[in-house]
Amino acid sequence: MFVPKLFTCLKTYSKDQFVKDFIAGIIVAIIALPLAIALAIASGVSPEKGIYTAIVGGFIVSLLGGSRVQIGGPTGAFVVIVFGIIEKFGIDGLIVATIMAGFFLIIMGFFKFGGMLKFIPYPITTGFTSGIAVIIFSTQIKDFFGLTMKTVPSDFIPKWGAYFNSFSTLNLQSMLMGIFSLLIIIFWPKINKKIPGTLIAIVLTTIITLLFNLNIETIGSRFGDISSSLPAISLPHTSFAMIKELMLPALTIAILGSIESLLSAVVADGMIGGSHRSNMELVAQGVANICSGLVGGIPVTGAIARTAANVKNGGRTPIAGIVHSLALLMILLVCMPYVKLVPMSSLAAILIIVSYNMGEWEAFQRILKAPKSDAIVLLVTFSLTIFFDLVIAIGIGLLLASLLFMKRMADVSDVRYILDEYEDKDQIELIDSIKTPENVSLYEINGPFFFGAADKFMHAIREIGIPTKILIVKMSNVPAMDATGYHALEMLYGICKKHHTHLIILNLQSQPTTVLGKYGFIDALGVENICNNIDEAIERANILLEKPNALLKI
Repeated sequence: MFVPKLFTCLKTYSKDQFVKDFIAGIIVAIIALPLAIALAIASGVSPEKGIYTAIVGGFIVSLLGGSRVQIGGPTGAFVVIVFGIIEKFGIDGLIVATIMAGFFLIIMGFFKFGGMLKFIPYPITTGFTSGIAVIIFSTQIKDFFGLTMKTVPSDFIPKWGAYFNSFSTLNLQSMLMGIFSLLIIIFWPKINKKIPGTLIAIVLTTIITLLFNLNIETIGSRFGDISSSLPAISLPHTSFAMIKELMLPALTIAILGSIESLLSAVVADGMIGGSHRSNMELVAQGVANICSGLVGGIPVTGAIARTAANVKNGGRTPIAGIVHSLALLMILLVCMPYVKLVPMSSLAAILIIVSYNMGEWEAFQRILKAPKSDAIVLLVTFSLTIFFDLVIAIGIGLLLASLLFMKRMADVSDVRYILDEYEDKDQIELIDSIKTPENVSLYEINGPFFFGAADKFMHAIREIGIPTKILIVKMSNVPAMDATGYHALEMLYGICKKHHTHLIILNLQSQPTTVLGKYGFIDALGVENICNNIDEAIERANILLEKPNALLKI
């Protein structure tokens, strides 16, 4: 259903709800401000770019989105990939990748991929989000301790090596402000839950730095004056070669954004008892990313923490998200000259908390209790994210999870000869009811019949040797089959034709029937040899045994 939630909510909107939405929007804007600045800097862009993203992206997500309470903006999930794009392609490359990701998201929404994203395994999402958390934490060490370094290596191990080599340059004042900020952020909620601790930390550390004239690097000393003007729309310089190289990073941004935004929407549904429109949400996220890219912003997605804060403060419609964007716009126009006074160590403390909250560390505590396959997927994805690349981590994680899933399906699928004294009464009666039971073989396939299980079937076929006059394959426990499963049946049919054996398929389910019908197998075998129950199979077997010279249909 491609109707924004805003349009639905406005039908029954009230003055009382507007007051609640307005208050929630203001509070969320105060929470979003330091996060937007910190995430922008961590991503490798100037501070105002993060605010542009929160304003433009947040407004469109609320205007067009499929969730009542979703708050859009920059999040930690994109820091690693955005930083990598800027390092290789510059700002223009980031803008192109963000716009491309927006189009990918719109396509995903229109093709109704919203329901499919839930099939991405939990160990993969846990692995890469926790890996991103570790990387974000590692990027903040320099600013937190005020280390003097010309360049910081991008790779994880060389980065930590450079930190240790430069630790003698530690700035004690910077470290103390960083620790002070951490303590405020951690303990402030015990004093007041309405005003975010991040804002209090920034305000207090900025005042202390000014009053005591501390020798601490600030946003202004690193970036110079911060623009307080409205963002201007500009088209990036690009080429076909750049677009080609950015295809995979853009797709990664789209997948990450879709996962995080829909996860946030699901969490919000649980808090308000609502139901989001996943495909509409993807389309809105796509439009938001295109517009964010056009104004020089960074990628946009649904922010779980800000969405939860919106709900907890009374927000129940997209109006709260729109108010949040407009409040950030006013802050941009009025307060940006003061942002340059904020200590970098204070922003580093904020991102350290963000990284801690991002990581799903409890999953690592439970990993020893989990199936080994899930533990392997989680650890591989986590390690590849940290030591190699996010794109590689997700790709290999999905491949590994798929292979392990295939193995599990193959393990629960089996092919067996079921004519022995231990089988159930129905199977024994089936063969005893046939005139010459010694000329009949009965096999049963259990579980999904796809390429993971077809090998077992082929092994069973090889063990048959020269088949009997009647070969019955029972498929009542086969819910689905694929092309490889069909190929295995086709090979069996070829063997039967070679040895003048009649093949009967028993209890064929709907999906396998459709597959075999499309391949023409049912027409080749003959619909009379597809039996729905035991009585039909008995009757068909006896008819065929009465006609020993009957030829198999081609």
